[in-house]
Order: sequence, then C-alpha cells, then structure tokens
Amino acid sequence: MPTNLQDQLDAITQRTRELVPADRLSVSEKVVEDLFAAGVEDRIPAVGSVAPAFALRNANEHMVRSEDLLALGPLVVKFFRGRWCPYCVTEMEAWRDLYEEVRALGALLVGISPQTTRQSDFMTDQHGVQFPLLWDEGCTLAAQFGLAYEIPGEQRLDYREMLLTLPFVNGDEKWQLPIPATFVIGQDGKILFADAHADFRVRTEPEEVLRVLRGIAAGH
Repeated sequence: MPTNLQDQLDAITQRTRELVPADRLSVSEKVVEDLFAAGVEDRIPAVGSVAPAFALRNANEHMVRSEDLLALGPLVVKFFRGRWCPYCVTEMEAWRDLYEEVRALGALLVGISPQTTRQSDFMTDQHGVQFPLLWDEGCTLAAQFGLAYEIPGEQRLDYREMLLTLPFVNGDEKWQLPIPATFVIGQDGKILFADAHADFRVRTEPEEVLRVLRGIAAGH
C-alpha cells in the first residue's frame, strides 16, 4: 500500500503508462517539458511576500474572501486542475482525510481551480470534501500567483479525444489551467510556504504543510 501522497500518484502514473498509448502520453510529456523550460515554477510568489487577496465563489455560489478566512487563522491554499484529473482527486481526498488535523492546528484550507461551481459541487458530493472548493474563473487568481498557462493546440485535441472539453468544465474559452501548487499564508497575509510543480503528476507532500502549521501553532 502507498504510504504517502506521492506514492499514490506514482501508482496512477504507472497504471496510465500501462494503459495509454505512448504517442498519446508524449503529448502531455511535451507540455510538461515546455513548462519546465519556461521556468514556470520560479514565477510563484516567494516566501515572505504578500499573497494576492481573493474573493471567489464556492460550490454553493457563496463568495469566499481571503481576508475573512485569514481573520480566523492561517490559510492553506491548494491550486488544482479539476475533478477530471485523477491526480487532483487523489490529492483532494488526501487533504479531506487530513482536514480535521488542519483545523485542530487552528488553520483553514481551500482548494482553488478553474472548474465551475457546478463541477466543484459534484466533486464535493462525490468525494466527501469538507473544505471549500473555489472557482477561479478564467485562472485569474492563478495568473496572479504565477501558475496559469495556456494549453497548446495538440493537447487540446488530445483532451477532446478523451471527451474532456475544458471550455464546458471551466465555463470559458480560454483553455487555461494552473500548475498544481500549495501555499500557506499567515494571518498577516504573508506567504510562509510556497511549492509548485510544472509536472502535474507531482504534488506537495501533506506532511511538509502540516510541519509548517505545527510550527505556527507552537509560535515558531
């Protein structure tokens, strides 16, 4: 049995390589290579900088503001691609299981993606997610965090062949996604932890985040 999040994600990758033709896999591999070459991971806000504020709608169409959340405690912000992505689902389920510990440490957690509130509502119900899933319409906030990128034409065709129509899922025609990323924001609005991955198959290990939250709770 996988013992941590990345073990679980690596198992998905292995199954995918066994089932999906190499020419199709090469499309996403090329996108990952191009993102690495563009230095997208280096564009994110640095630890110690002030995080962009946000006001985004949750799955119930209620507006959620970062200033209101930070008034209650430190905030973990997780950018993900959408419920159609098995890596994102596995990551959100891992944090679902850890959410009680996050709250016990006095922190809050939100998941942010370009998928519509309707898609987030489906994801909340299907996977038992207790924390807010917020709609970053048009990847506007992701762009402020340096995470947004445009999906190239070949991958758009590949997605359509898989019956994944992102304009429908995301509610716009921009064909943009965020690279997966995790931030911990202190109550003063400053970033205490920042981690992003050009490779969508790699995610921040939860223990890294929990370690930061424990340090905050202990006053370190």
